[in-house]
Amino acid sequence: MIYPENSVDKLGFTEVKQLIKAHCLSMMGQQMVDRIQVMNNYDQIRKFLSQASEFKNILLNDDALPINHFYDIKTLANKIRVEGAFLSEEEFFQTQTSLATVFAVISYFDQREGIYPNLEALFEHLPIEKSILRKIDQVIDQKGKIRPNASRDLMEITSAIAKAEQEARKKIEMIFKSASSNGWTADGTLTIRDGRLCIPLLAENKRKLKGFIHDESASGQTVFIEPEEVFTLNNRVRDLEFERRREIVKILTALTDELRPYVPLLLSYHSLLTKLDFVRAKALFAIDIEGEMPQVVNEGRVRLINARHPLLLLSFKKEQRTIVPLNVQIDDATRIVVVSGPNAGGKSVCMKTVGLLQMMAQAGLLIPADEHSTVGVFKQIFADIGDDQSIESDLSTYSAHLSKMKYFVEQANGKTLILIDEFGTGTDPQFGGPIAEAVLESLNQKKVRGMVTTHYSNLKIFASNTEGLENASMLFDNVQMKPLYVLEVGKPGSSYAFEIAQKIGLPPNVLNLAKNKIGASQKKVDTLLVDLEREKKEIFDTKTKLDKQQRKVNELLSENEKLKSYLEENKRNLIREAKQEAQSIIQNANKLVENTIAGIKSSQADKEATRKLRENLNQELKKHEVRPVVAKPAAQSEDDELKPGDWVKLVDSDTTGQVMEIAKDNVIIAIGDLRTVAKRKRVQKVSRKEVPKEIRRSFSSSTSDVASFSPEIDVRGMRGEDALGAIERMLDRAVMMSVGSLKIIHGKGDGILRKLIRDYLRKYDQVSRMEDEHADRGGDGITYVYLR
Repeated sequence: MIYPENSVDKLGFTEVKQLIKAHCLSMMGQQMVDRIQVMNNYDQIRKFLSQASEFKNILLNDDALPINHFYDIKTLANKIRVEGAFLSEEEFFQTQTSLATVFAVISYFDQREGIYPNLEALFEHLPIEKSILRKIDQVIDQKGKIRPNASRDLMEITSAIAKAEQEARKKIEMIFKSASSNGWTADGTLTIRDGRLCIPLLAENKRKLKGFIHDESASGQTVFIEPEEVFTLNNRVRDLEFERRREIVKILTALTDELRPYVPLLLSYHSLLTKLDFVRAKALFAIDIEGEMPQVVNEGRVRLINARHPLLLLSFKKEQRTIVPLNVQIDDATRIVVVSGPNAGGKSVCMKTVGLLQMMAQAGLLIPADEHSTVGVFKQIFADIGDDQSIESDLSTYSAHLSKMKYFVEQANGKTLILIDEFGTGTDPQFGGPIAEAVLESLNQKKVRGMVTTHYSNLKIFASNTEGLENASMLFDNVQMKPLYVLEVGKPGSSYAFEIAQKIGLPPNVLNLAKNKIGASQKKVDTLLVDLEREKKEIFDTKTKLDKQQRKVNELLSENEKLKSYLEENKRNLIREAKQEAQSIIQNANKLVENTIAGIKSSQADKEATRKLRENLNQELKKHEVRPVVAKPAAQSEDDELKPGDWVKLVDSDTTGQVMEIAKDNVIIAIGDLRTVAKRKRVQKVSRKEVPKEIRRSFSSSTSDVASFSPEIDVRGMRGEDALGAIERMLDRAVMMSVGSLKIIHGKGDGILRKLIRDYLRKYDQVSRMEDEHADRGGDGITYVYLR
């Protein structure tokens, strides 16, 4: 139950229905949208939501449902019901195409049995009577015209008409040719007058040809004559055409009689088409507002995660602006949320978002909120929004509010959701505040759920001290003096009356006078709220900054771990190679010493021979002498100046890489697939020949990959999963190669592919942000993706 009835208009539910109607293909679907109501049956709500969710899945991820034609079969079936009535060719064609759509849809779901159970339930136990379609196909062709062979008599009449028309044509052409050779005709050819083929004659020659004059030109110099011989033939054609019409009526009447027993089945098919059109429209609207199916519970509670007002979302989309999401919870512990904060800070929008999304969910519509959101089932939704003063009923603004409060207090219960905007306003705050507090206390005792907005301090204090009530505030940037539209639950908010007045430009003397007029306690409370707001904003900004720094530290740690692992591997390889080389040197030295000793013995210690052998030994040992490594000075000549593409070696590790970029005193070096940054004095330029072939070859392969990589991809015409696969491969390569941005061309259309791609990319931490191309160069048909 909705009270008052105009709440559906004030919350925007009527406008939502109009937007859904725009997606309907048929008048029947639109009529069904008009009948959408807020339900309180848990099973029905789940069924309607599931149907919309399944159809949305078909539109986004499956082959297109073969829905091409929707006609009002119900009206045609009612016409068939009447004895002696018959459908026209056009009406049979509408029935034919509608039935073809019905059977194609049933076949579509038969091929996907069990995948869309809630949609399959729409035609469960519905018989498929294709004989109806066959009967119509025998009479009506694919263009909606009666077939020439629909009956033997029709074939004979059609053949006779063609023969008579051909004979009349030949006859008049022969007469026209003769008249032309005699110079009787005017300029031009045979023409049609009053549905008859005529010869254009000069007026002075009209007595030279017997026939019937059908018309004359505006100047009177030309007359249009149907020759006497042709007149009889044309009359014959006309008689045959009348006879053909009578035969067609006879055929259509017989076909209508054959379909009369199937009227109940035709009405069932009509119901299926109407429901499909209805569910399709709901699914298309859900795609427009990025709607999801929430979790539904048969209790009086709500938990909205990243919720957005659908109408505001659509408006912001047109202006290419983003909407601040809402997170709020109403349950047994927090039954009523009391929202306070500055004017134009979003309190009313916040409350209307909760009310509208609850209405939509209970009406079986997907809502623009995270799929992990929870909506309950309320038996009653009461709303007090706006000014309902009435001259006819002699009600002032405050009287109208009090009338609603009276109804709320009397009728509300634990299954009621209340929404009250600017609670207690319209009268003297000294009395309006206590009355509002008493009403709020009474509603809380009844375990009512809901949300109210207010500026009254007594309601904020009451909510802080009362179980079941919870304060919440709309955040406000009191430095830049602008609302943040973020709902923070747990503390009340200041109205920022003086700050906003100061920003608008109210004179300082007036402001000071106003401050002196308010009570000291009130001033203290408001100042405390402003200070709390400021501190909360500073904490929020600091937390955001720390989170950003923490992410940067984590990235650096990850990069250092990779580099450390790479260097450790190189170190192990170098040690292994050094050991192998040392072992080889020792073996060679041992052989050399043994040979020298053997030579000395064989020469019987001859002095000259011994001296030569010792010199040879010393020369061989000097070849393997270990020299200390001395780093070259950082200052180099102009010929040795580093530039991108040069090969360098890290002085303290002998690791070789290629220069990618030079930034002041830092050098960015590519070492295989890794990138590292080193100070200029820590690298030493080496020639290409000094670089091992395997390192040059691996870098050449990596460079070719970079050169062949394109940061642009066109996925127009692809299916959703194919497009996502191609984008994922490109994204992997882009992250590996440290590419800064990507360009994805997906086209505009209904925006389905664009939304699918953007939702998918939001899951990647490497994606920093996304934006549309300039309107002159493709607009929202192209998405730019910026990587961290």
